[in-house]
Amino acid sequence: MTRPATGLIRSWVESANAPGCDFPLNNLPYGVFSTTGGAPRCGTAIGDRILDLHGLEQAGLLAFSGDLLTGGWNAFMASGRGEWARLRRTLTALLREGAEEAERLAPHLVAMDEARLHMPFEVREYTDFYASLHHARNVGTMFRGPENALPPNWLHMPIGYNGRASSVVVSGTPVRRPCGQLKAPEAAAPRFGPSQRFDIELEIGAIIGQPSDGPITVAEAFDSIFGYVLLNDWSARDIQAWEYQPLGPFLAKATATTISPWIVTAAALEPFRIDTPPREVPLLDYLLEPGPMLYDIALSVELTPEGGTETVICRTNYREMYYSAAQQLAHHASSGCPMRVGDLLGSGTISGPERDNRGSLLELSWGGKEPIEIAGGSRAFVEDGDELTLRGHAEGPDYRVGFGACAGRLLPARG
Repeated sequence: MTRPATGLIRSWVESANAPGCDFPLNNLPYGVFSTTGGAPRCGTAIGDRILDLHGLEQAGLLAFSGDLLTGGWNAFMASGRGEWARLRRTLTALLREGAEEAERLAPHLVAMDEARLHMPFEVREYTDFYASLHHARNVGTMFRGPENALPPNWLHMPIGYNGRASSVVVSGTPVRRPCGQLKAPEAAAPRFGPSQRFDIELEIGAIIGQPSDGPITVAEAFDSIFGYVLLNDWSARDIQAWEYQPLGPFLAKATATTISPWIVTAAALEPFRIDTPPREVPLLDYLLEPGPMLYDIALSVELTPEGGTETVICRTNYREMYYSAAQQLAHHASSGCPMRVGDLLGSGTISGPERDNRGSLLELSWGGKEPIEIAGGSRAFVEDGDELTLRGHAEGPDYRVGFGACAGRLLPARG
């Protein structure tokens, strides 16, 4: 089931009406920015500008209990769904074409290319999932063969692991190649050194905007998600291969997780809701969805070598996920695990059925055996100096709801 998308809502900020703009009035994503010498401030992206919501609340043009003066979005998220809807409704009216307030708001617009973007919220906890069927089958086939590709529990529940909130960083933050224990299959003992099989994972992160303290339904989980970001879960595959048994990934996934700086709200994505794929086996009742809870979001990954030209190495879609973020959250809370405002859930690598739909280099190069071609060379895994950029957008009839870029450049290992 696909919901019909509405048309472009025109704004008096002319750049927001341009074809292909990531940030039309239909979007209104939330972020945190600063200008030269200034402290971080809450803002919303509109066209090629940022509307300074801190400044508007300070000037009395908005009234949200001071939540927009905090330099982050956690306090506003905690205020609840009623306030989420009120802010979006108010901003849409203020920025709509012909709005009487345009003259008063214009001084609070900041050029996006003159601003520095920061982490948009404080990440309280981070959980990463493994919830794309194509990704799980690809990885399982590589390591266990096609007959045993999926773990026996995979079709029954969204598999996840607790990640590291302290290493979640905003787009543009350099990432340093990690070191760790490495062991070749034929070696008698491990050695310590830089990862040689460093990788990316194309994901979408769901941000929890309402707390829970006990099991919640899938519908309640869906309603408690404030918004979404692009997410690159950098992964050291060789460190992971040695350390993950029997308890799963640890240091291999703790180097960095990069997120895009703009939170695209669930409200902005509402017209793009779709059903999850047909089930291969029936799910237990607590994971059943009462309606479409996935989204049709086109995704891509660009690789740019140092001093080189970018190559798009992957194109896929969030609709390929087997489990929605709402199902992941309901499963997470099913044990009684408390969820907090600012918790971040990574979708897991998003891969599709074709080779160029694979959301990691591990899959694209089939474990390094089939390097992919890029402008001026080839790649099996990420090399020093490479910049990886994730992009995504949902497409309406005459507009798009975009996420902006989620980028990071790999630096050499220390020492």
